[in-house]
Amino acid sequence: MSAPNAYTVAAFCDAYGIRRNSAYLEIKAGRLEIRKAGRKTLIRKVDADAWLNSLPKGNPEPASAEEA
Repeated sequence: MSAPNAYTVAAFCDAYGIRRNSAYLEIKAGRLEIRKAGRKTLIRKVDADAWLNSLPKGNPEPASAEEA
């Protein structure tokens, strides 16, 4: 099965591992673009991927003194 071209907010949250509240905060902040189909909110896959790629990179945990 191929990836969808757009997600509902619930499907986006499942696919990208974030909570619904966090998704709406990202939308409100303008960091996650949405489209409207009537009352339905859709997030295009390209916009979801752009959001994911815009997140800051994590730094690896420094090794503890016990591991060194």
